[in-house]
Amino acid sequence: MAAARIGSTLSGPLVLVVDHASNRLPRRYGTLGLSASDLERHIAWDPGALPVALLLAARFGSPVVHGTVSRLVIDPNRPPGDPGSILTLSETTPIPGNEGLDEAERRRRVDGVYTPFHTALERVLEARRVRGVATALVAVHSFNPAYRGVARPWHVGVIYDRDARLGRGLIEGLRKVQGLVVGENEPYRPGDGVYHTVGRHGEGNGLPCAMIEVRNDLILDHAGQARWGNMLATALDGCLGAVLEG
Repeated sequence: MAAARIGSTLSGPLVLVVDHASNRLPRRYGTLGLSASDLERHIAWDPGALPVALLLAARFGSPVVHGTVSRLVIDPNRPPGDPGSILTLSETTPIPGNEGLDEAERRRRVDGVYTPFHTALERVLEARRVRGVATALVAVHSFNPAYRGVARPWHVGVIYDRDARLGRGLIEGLRKVQGLVVGENEPYRPGDGVYHTVGRHGEGNGLPCAMIEVRNDLILDHAGQARWGNMLATALDGCLGAVLEG
């Protein structure tokens, strides 16, 4: 199973998606040549992202679709064939088990992981469309405090592309929190290739959409996850009504 759907029949205003929820490797891949400590790092998944998404789902009575396989096998947030889809080097860490893959193995990963993940999300969104449920798509991710030795100053970033309705509303709400450093299209931009899932299923379907990136050291425990769940929920509360009615 490459994806899980939680509360898929709920009719709250959001569909939450967590591409990188899991660091699980199917047995056939062993450890991909990595240590146990490497598989706990951000290169394998987005620590804390799923618990935060589940808190938002509970707050809004909304479904969650999340990955159940590490992005090191194949990244569902990159189109098949993209250089970032199956990495042989993640940041500065080589991924030996991804070296020299033939086309049959690449196709196996697309068919076994990438496609089922996107099909699961499509089914949730299509069922809501048929039922006439107003929907905003929100992807929840987490990012490392530093990348290649360079510190990142943001506590949270909101990424959006051509459809800025939800993204700008979220940024406005989060910037009301004293002391919070909020990045606009930081630490990534859509042009960096990080917006595949939201672009395909959100903008591609005319849905208000955005991607939230929370710094992962802030959501590693229950207290941090609860704090961020509340802050994000407040920001969403402040803009969802206008966005969905607009």
